[in-house]
Amino acid sequence: MSKIQAAITGVQGYVPDYILTNKELETMVDTTDEWITTRTGIKQRHILKGEDQGTSVMGIEAVKGLLAKTNTDPLDIELVIFATVTPDTVFPDTANTVSNAVGMKNAFGFDINAACSGFLYALTTGAKFIESGTYKKVIVIGGDKMSSIIDYTDRTTCVIFGDGCGAVLLEPNTEGLGVIDSIHKSDGSGRAYLHQKAGGSARPASAETIANREHYVFQNGKPVFKAAVSGMIDVVSKVMARNHLGNDDIQWLIPHQANTRIIEAVAQGLTFPMERVTINIQKYGNTTAGTLPLCMWEWENQFKKGDNIMLTAFGGGFTWGATYLKWAY
Repeated sequence: MSKIQAAITGVQGYVPDYILTNKELETMVDTTDEWITTRTGIKQRHILKGEDQGTSVMGIEAVKGLLAKTNTDPLDIELVIFATVTPDTVFPDTANTVSNAVGMKNAFGFDINAACSGFLYALTTGAKFIESGTYKKVIVIGGDKMSSIIDYTDRTTCVIFGDGCGAVLLEPNTEGLGVIDSIHKSDGSGRAYLHQKAGGSARPASAETIANREHYVFQNGKPVFKAAVSGMIDVVSKVMARNHLGNDDIQWLIPHQANTRIIEAVAQGLTFPMERVTINIQKYGNTTAGTLPLCMWEWENQFKKGDNIMLTAFGGGFTWGATYLKWAY
């Protein structure tokens, strides 16, 4: 019997209509379009506006589009995994909210929180259910409403993040296409440099935590930059080495869209040509768990069946990883 791989058979993205430009940010904090562009590569980001509009709103739209695009009956979906650090609620999981709204009544679902590495962790997890023969149709979603946890008086973070979501359908493949290999890492000491101080069980919401603005993202950029570059270079290099791949064997590198400088430093460290690196941070900013599926969505028409693609990400916690897959269509 041929080995079963988990192949991506469809990808769909969604971003909200409202666009927050660098020019508008100039009216909100002490910054300039030139400062933001030079340091991050970002020109604009999409923001989900309106009352009671959680991350599920974007997930629902992405999954609806994915099901229509792949001509898939929602009742055939057996598992839904949603990678996010901005769930609608602590419980129920946002995966279940999306499943209910879209009619995936036969699926069980859960959320994964691994910050910007969340989509990679979820993709590997979903792939295992396919590879084992347990399920035949799995949806993996990555998305965040980062505007809900960003302090728009803090110019070090508010210029970076945006809202967005993407989803993929995983199905069995016996042609050697799909998810081939992954390496994932974490280092809890990194929490000192990138975290949200309050809102969990250690520091539940209170008048004090709100007054102290502890429910927003805190980031110390320099150590995060250094760890992100070295971490992504390391795991990509190891995945390539153990699969006997050289740079010429990889058609596309899809890195987490954290910062153009980080992306360029990773490509340089891997001696990988920038013309084969996907970049859309200028349009969307850092959508955390949404960046990788949004890149796949935008580059889908350029991918060819059998293309070797390397995904890599780095996130708060610290979390990081790399996944090697062969494009299936």
